[in-house]
Amino acid sequence: MKTKRTNPDFLNGVPELLILNLLARRPRYGYELVQAIRQSTNGTLEFGEGCVYPILHRLEAEGQLDSKRQMVGGRSRVVYRVTVQGKKQLASTTMTWRRIVEAIGHALQGRENGEPALAR
Repeated sequence: MKTKRTNPDFLNGVPELLILNLLARRPRYGYELVQAIRQSTNGTLEFGEGCVYPILHRLEAEGQLDSKRQMVGGRSRVVYRVTVQGKKQLASTTMTWRRIVEAIGHALQGRENGEPALAR
């Protein structure tokens, strides 16, 4: 039986970018991030807890995130926040991502060597 894939393979690095971006806005716990990613992308991207939590742990180990156990809605949660190092990584990754999106946009419009878009 074939399982449905929710996100294409070319999205490598996108969960990290979205997680850093959302946590730069305000601290959140893991499941809250899962919901925020779905909501902020209008349901186009859905990264489950099995994807998000390993990324949170790795980013924390790399010093890009900090965490603290807090009571949220009557439950003990691990709340993550972006560190100074994480903010620098977010700025760098965002700039790179914007260049990539622009380049792909040019290619998909049929532009080469600075040519204007093809008339349709």
